[in-house]
Amino acid sequence: MKVLIINGSPRVGGNTSIALDEMVKVFEKEGIETETVQIGNRDIRGCIACGTCAQKGKCAFDDAVNELAVQFEEADGLVVASPVYYASANATLIACLDRLFYSTRFDKTMKVGASVVVARRGGCSATFDELNKYFTISGMPVASSQYWNSVHGRMQGEAEQDGEGLQTMRVLAANMSFLMKSIALGKEKYGLPEKEAWIPTHFIDPK
Repeated sequence: MKVLIINGSPRVGGNTSIALDEMVKVFEKEGIETETVQIGNRDIRGCIACGTCAQKGKCAFDDAVNELAVQFEEADGLVVASPVYYASANATLIACLDRLFYSTRFDKTMKVGASVVVARRGGCSATFDELNKYFTISGMPVASSQYWNSVHGRMQGEAEQDGEGLQTMRVLAANMSFLMKSIALGKEKYGLPEKEAWIPTHFIDPK
């Protein structure tokens, strides 16, 4: 099994990395392969709603987003992590996720998602909720932990002092591992849930 980890921090080796490294240790123990991609320091622009992806099957801007699309399709789970800026995720990460989820047409149903947020103090809950919305619009079960998935620290390395936060990361990775393995067994025995045809409703009278 494989988990793709997207680190939305611009700081290599920062507090967001510390939180994710704690998860990676558990994934390795569970025999789950991980791939971590640092996105927050990349040059990634937002979606321009051009619709090219509908024809070409990939985003018109051929950058890290199209590379992530291949890894995402192959993965059983996705972890998205970000520092908190004004009670929101890193803007580069949001631009990346908007394009990644919109431009990819493969079925994401039952891929397990988990979001991780890191802050000095406040804004974690709002950012956590923001990131989870990518999963819940895509038929992806959301892994939870013993607390909301947040770690605290301001200066680089301070997250190592947040004992409860790091424990939350370990529990999250263990729960995510169990969920992915359980879903794999369920798919083998029962298959995926039957899908209804999409009923688009735009609330605009065509007359």
